[in-house]
Amino acid sequence: MKFTRRRFVQSMGAGLALSPLSLSASPDKRKKSKRSPFEHGVASGDPLHDQVILWTRVTPANPMINIIPVQWRMSSDAEFETIVSEGTTHTSAEVDFTVKIDTSDLEPATTYYYQFYAFGHASAIGRTRTLPDEHVGNLRIAFTSCANYPYGFFNVYRMIAERQDLDVVLHLGDYIYEYGNGTYGDGTALDRVPQPDAEIISLSDYRTRYAQYRTDPDLQEAHRQHAFISIWDDHEVANNAWQGGAENHNPELGEGNWLDRRAAAVKAYYEWIPIRRVDPNDPLKAYRSFRFGNLLDLIMLDTRLYGRDQQVPNAQDPALNDPNRKLLGDKQAQWMLDKLDDSQEDEVRWRMLGQQVMFGQLRVQGEIFNLDQWDGYPASRTRVLNHIEQNNINNTIFLTGDIHSSWAMDITDDPYTPGNYNAQSGEGSVAVEFVTPAVTSPALTNEAQADQTAMYLMATNPHMKYVDLFHRGYVLLDITHERTQAEWYHAETITEQGNTNQVYAAAYKVYDAGNRLLIAESPSTAKLDPPEPAPVKTPPQHERDQQEEEQE
Repeated sequence: MKFTRRRFVQSMGAGLALSPLSLSASPDKRKKSKRSPFEHGVASGDPLHDQVILWTRVTPANPMINIIPVQWRMSSDAEFETIVSEGTTHTSAEVDFTVKIDTSDLEPATTYYYQFYAFGHASAIGRTRTLPDEHVGNLRIAFTSCANYPYGFFNVYRMIAERQDLDVVLHLGDYIYEYGNGTYGDGTALDRVPQPDAEIISLSDYRTRYAQYRTDPDLQEAHRQHAFISIWDDHEVANNAWQGGAENHNPELGEGNWLDRRAAAVKAYYEWIPIRRVDPNDPLKAYRSFRFGNLLDLIMLDTRLYGRDQQVPNAQDPALNDPNRKLLGDKQAQWMLDKLDDSQEDEVRWRMLGQQVMFGQLRVQGEIFNLDQWDGYPASRTRVLNHIEQNNINNTIFLTGDIHSSWAMDITDDPYTPGNYNAQSGEGSVAVEFVTPAVTSPALTNEAQADQTAMYLMATNPHMKYVDLFHRGYVLLDITHERTQAEWYHAETITEQGNTNQVYAAAYKVYDAGNRLLIAESPSTAKLDPPEPAPVKTPPQHERDQQEEEQE
């Protein structure tokens, strides 16, 4: 039987009326309200070749309601003429009224459209896409990080949303920031004061901050149009987090127990982000991998909470070179190395590691500049590089966020010794790294100073091919079997909402088995005939009913 929109709505209405679980709502209170309960939009994430997570949140109009039935549907077309999957679930205060559906039995490399329904309202329509499972000739992926709400508008998310030919979007962390207004950005002038207006510590605090972020129309549109693969950084909990604490966590200032704060932050993250839980018994285990047919293995790492030892206070600390200090922890590190081996053995062309902090070396006046990066954990980096070299693993690319700036570099164990690495030819490089700028978070705020500093860094760090320390934006990856090209797109402004003017700033490529960067001559070509975007607006319910009555 053809499953029309009207029958879907009628069945959803029946489901709401008959559900024995909506015990807190009287029949009158279950009637359609004027305000849509889907004020936080829709999203999808963690796609596999036959599965994807669908997400929304239902805001109850009556605070006495504690369990809400929600229906969902999924279609192979934007008009919902062909429903491929549908069902009913329930949400409650236990998960902050968020909804996650892990759909299954989908077709690989296929675009789908989805929608939720509750309290007589239909949500916005979202679009998602499954991963390929066999041969694939081309992928296009955008990645970004570091969205500080009071610092500016999320124009970068809107720029990403408008790229209709993306296969997926990667978010490498700092999806939210924990600070109150004025601590790290003042949102008063832009009407972007963070809520609650204090440093967030409790589960209620973190939930409130996510709820505010998810009302942003530009972030909503990026989620609506594209599936996300996400991983946390430190600010989802507290600045410069490690497994036993954080620079911005102080029990003596009334911030409580670190483990309690971390647990609250992680719970809120799983509630509000369309991420699949890897291990129900271990919420900290967020590292996982995704295979895009025979073209790409994406390995997502957690360099923050799972196994990181505390940062050393300075480069003279003897603990810096302690071989027992870990960034990933033994279990995650071994899992990552095994994934690299499996990928190479399975003849997948590219291996990309989505992670938070810069992998390559960064020296200022000959000294380590940032001990929070892999520079602060040299034994961990050496273990990775030795494994890549000893096992002849080609085509490894590190994808990085965190540092609010744009970088491209060759990766080698020692880029400063001419006999070990040749800056002109790239000989000695065993991998490459692409670093995305931030959505809004700042690096250097004076453009002239930023340009001068970038020139100095490239002159004194010979493996660095591109540095921009001023602009916000994202990186576009265009991946084929012959080469991977990374393109940096910078936002014209973040202080004028809706301005999606963007600048093509730079592009670098790495050839199959080349393991070194070359300048790309021009931007990559967009895919021909990309899938239809998710419709901007769902027609009013009575119009849909009238249309289908006429059709029937």
